Amino acid sequence: MSAIEDLRQTIARLRAPGGCPWDQEQTHGTLVRCLIDEVSELIDTIDRLDLPHMREELGDVLIQVVFHAQLAEEAGKFNLEDVAREVNEKLIRRHPHVFGDGKLETSEQVLVQWDQIKAKEGKAPPSGVFKDQPPRLPSLMFAEAIWKQMEKKQLPVAGLVDAAQVEALGKHLTEESLGRMLFEIAAACRAKGLDPEGALRQHTSRLMAQVEQRVKSEPKPV
Repeated sequence: MSAIEDLRQTIARLRAPGGCPWDQEQTHGTLVRCLIDEVSELIDTIDRLDLPHMREELGDVLIQVVFHAQLAEEAGKFNLEDVAREVNEKLIRRHPHVFGDGKLETSEQVLVQWDQIKAKEGKAPPSGVFKDQPPRLPSLMFAEAIWKQMEKKQLPVAGLVDAAQVEALGKHLTEESLGRMLFEIAAACRAKGLDPEGALRQHTSRLMAQVEQRVKSEPKPV
């Protein structure tokens, strides 16, 4: 029996009659916070290149995957085999340059092909100017992803984003100075009773809406 199957049976035993009261009470919804916590702890080990603890934290994240699959199996929806099979098929399908005849030379070519394959799979295209982002993406990652799209598509941001300020900040910015700056902003927000996560998310969302409006109002080429 594989270690993965051992883990699956352990989770099933915890959920079964006579198992653990806490595990028996859990739902997909109640496990969300656990998943966020475990992923955050894994990211911490990655940042510190702490490989022994990374292995442990990967296991804790794996528990969450197996637990959600167990809940779905109990509800008659799908099981862990279905999850693994579907993602494996997707990986093979989206890497024809590895598992098929075509060959690609650069990661940029791979990303272009990946988007083309997703489009053929019937994935709904974004309804607006911006590519859809995961709805629970942390606000800093959200802001960075949206700015990347603004730069890549050369969207009209004049007057909405201070380009000179961005350039001035970036000129002498290092990881150390950035970390200090972000920490001090977080501390100031705490002192003022402000929510930095929510503030950045709301500002980025407003900026997206303003840029979308500008793009819609631009005269179309004849």
